[in-house]
Amino acid sequence: MKQQQTISEAELIRSYLGGNENALCQLINRHKHKIFGFIISKIQDRDLAEDVFQDTFIKVINTLKRGKYNEEGKFLPWVMRIAHNLVIDHFRKSNRMPKFDTKTDFDIFSVIKDDNLNAESNLIKNQIESDVKSLIKELPDDQKEVLEMRIYNEYSFKEIAYKTDVSINTALGRMRYALINLRKIIEERNIILTEK
Repeated sequence: MKQQQTISEAELIRSYLGGNENALCQLINRHKHKIFGFIISKIQDRDLAEDVFQDTFIKVINTLKRGKYNEEGKFLPWVMRIAHNLVIDHFRKSNRMPKFDTKTDFDIFSVIKDDNLNAESNLIKNQIESDVKSLIKELPDDQKEVLEMRIYNEYSFKEIAYKTDVSINTALGRMRYALINLRKIIEERNIILTEK
């Protein structure tokens, strides 16, 4: 264990990007207590905190895989910022505040779930919902199932794992690939899912 601590985070990230999945496990294990402790101190619900923790690392993995991480030596503060933003998102969603963020991380699902939109926004919401549903149909069945359970039924990853008879890591992996594949389809077809 002590030897793991001597490997720098930058080396672990390079190793992970080179195909060593264990390097990411080491990074997560190194910081999981601090990150999970922060999340649960804000949310104060273990199941929800576990979901936000899992979502944090899905975002970390996606950012690393896209080659967008460039804060060498500042891995923990970067992950804590992601966790902090996801905690804020959780509170926004629970208060049913619509989020029309047109940046790359635009959350189409928070738009779909908001019932308090004006007529024009409602038309746009319906079109986005229709577009998203047709895109989801193109995903492999296992990815489609996990994504629909998570987004539309709001199941935790623990519940998804139980209902689909797979491990939590498998459920997470399917969700990650579902989002990656959705993003690919959206980019390949130049589909615009915002009102601007």
